[in-house]
Amino acid sequence: MQSNGESASMEVEAVSSEPKVLPPKPKFEPLKPHEMSDGKVQFRKVSVSQHRYTPLKKAWMDIYTPVYEQMKIDIRMNLKARKVELKTRPDTPDISNLQKCADFVHAFMLGFDVIDAIALLRLDELYIESFEIKDVKTLRGDHLSRAIGRLSGKGGKTKFAIENATKTRIVIADTRIHILGSFANIKVARDSICSLILGSPAGKVYSKLRAVSARLAERF
Repeated sequence: MQSNGESASMEVEAVSSEPKVLPPKPKFEPLKPHEMSDGKVQFRKVSVSQHRYTPLKKAWMDIYTPVYEQMKIDIRMNLKARKVELKTRPDTPDISNLQKCADFVHAFMLGFDVIDAIALLRLDELYIESFEIKDVKTLRGDHLSRAIGRLSGKGGKTKFAIENATKTRIVIADTRIHILGSFANIKVARDSICSLILGSPAGKVYSKLRAVSARLAERF
């Protein structure tokens, strides 16, 4: 009995001492964008307001070319619904391209030039912030007109000065203001615009801008 027990234990040891051969690691190919969404096509729609219809017609090829050829996103104008429609393709390299293209078209609809709005396709850290003059101060009649005049300056001088100092782009559409730029730069531009709305003279805003832009240049 003892000899049988010893031989059994030796067999167990002999079996356990053999090296275990593990199966090879599986190699998975990275998922394509259309596979991430279970093969479903993703859509975005951007409304076209009445006054941006003609500029869109003129600049259509400038908008269509980077969206279709570089970002690999299908784009078309739905004339009946008056919307620009975007959708992914099987060869779209990144799913985030769809949202970037939607932001680019939306920026054009807000009034930005194509050459400025196209930066949204190429850079990640760009945003658009919109607000109304009445959000800063309730103004009516001539007071509102003067505030809009202070924001633009003579021949757009004040607006250009804020844009160049803060590396942003600004659109003043009636009482709405849209700012395109990085987070920190938008904040500086917004503070300057708010000071002008509240009644600060342009000279005071310029001097403050010079100090802030010098500080920003030192930081980077």
